[in-house]
Amino acid sequence: MNILFVVKEFPHSHVIGGPIIIYNRIKYLSAKHTVSCIAFAPLQPTEEQVDSLAMYCKELRLIPPAAPRGAARRAWDFCAGPVPPYFMLNYSKEMYKELGQMAGSFSYDVAISEYSMVAQYLYRNPDLAGVKRVMSVHECYYLARKKVLQFEGMSREGLSALMQLKGLKKFEFDMYADADKVLTLTPEGRDELLAVRKDLDIAVVPHGVDVDSFTPGDRKTDHPPTVMFLGNFPHDPNRDAMVFFAREAWPLVKKEVPDARFLVVGRGPTPDMLELARQNPSIEITGEVDSVRPYFARADVFVCPVRMGGGFRGKVLEAMACGVPVVSTALGAEGLPASDGENILLAETAPEIARGVLRLLNDASLHQSIASAARELMVEHFSWQSGVRILEGVLEQVVGPEK
Repeated sequence: MNILFVVKEFPHSHVIGGPIIIYNRIKYLSAKHTVSCIAFAPLQPTEEQVDSLAMYCKELRLIPPAAPRGAARRAWDFCAGPVPPYFMLNYSKEMYKELGQMAGSFSYDVAISEYSMVAQYLYRNPDLAGVKRVMSVHECYYLARKKVLQFEGMSREGLSALMQLKGLKKFEFDMYADADKVLTLTPEGRDELLAVRKDLDIAVVPHGVDVDSFTPGDRKTDHPPTVMFLGNFPHDPNRDAMVFFAREAWPLVKKEVPDARFLVVGRGPTPDMLELARQNPSIEITGEVDSVRPYFARADVFVCPVRMGGGFRGKVLEAMACGVPVVSTALGAEGLPASDGENILLAETAPEIARGVLRLLNDASLHQSIASAARELMVEHFSWQSGVRILEGVLEQVVGPEK
């Protein structure tokens, strides 16, 4: 097959979060198929980052992200933009132009949009006539904004979500219905979409983890008790999870384990996160890092206290593969065959999360049993190769096995 990926955020070998899914899909599909990619990227990606993806692509085009829109443009977007205001955040005429050039210069069998934000470039695009269109939904924006509104109420964040809901449901679900196939990361994600629109053609293609690179072998013991969280923090569910844990659960942990450290790893820490770290020296925020593996090696417990959003949390898979036991909300463990007390500890409130962390810090036998069971689960069911085989089968059904 000839496959064209259209990507919201430049996927490369060191990226974390959702883009690492895309990087590995391209990497493993390229072994048997011709793969190209067009993606929004930083203005100056490093040569190493570009090379790590280009080696798997027939063609790689990186374009600047959509320019920030001022107050006047946002007001115009709200009243008269070509797509709903939330999708205007990533609206780019240059993406349409470059995508059209790629589609015109090579015969692609299928185009895959990774993240719904860039699915708009596949939707009713005449430049893609004759190309099958697959929309990979890492998170449904309508459902995510609706959850934020329900969770935040009439706060600043809730009012922002309310404004972003304008026109979102109809446009987003019309877009999915127009695709040849929709992908979700979890059965729960599939069922949420079908509850809104029953006629969608959906396949579940799960997240994965590199079980050969993320291993328990490099774990360090010469550090104070360390709790870790990982995320792309411009994505608000990750910011909210960190702030919630730091404000409400972390003091309960520190009361029982005074020398404990909270290690926060990932791109784009927000001002409220940085202020929490300034006020509390036991919180360490790294910002973007070249590799997350050394930080997993320092961690004794991984927390995933997410309360909003949807999709699959690759960070949880990486922690489990590295032998770091996880305390998570049910939402954070969505898509996993999570068994509380066997391969994970599940908790919802701040006191429950703190108790789970303390159990793992204080009970070496429980720590080891959960870590071992979680690692075994990753090896058996969540390798990248397994997930890409599922994706390959879905694409063959869409375009036809003769391709």
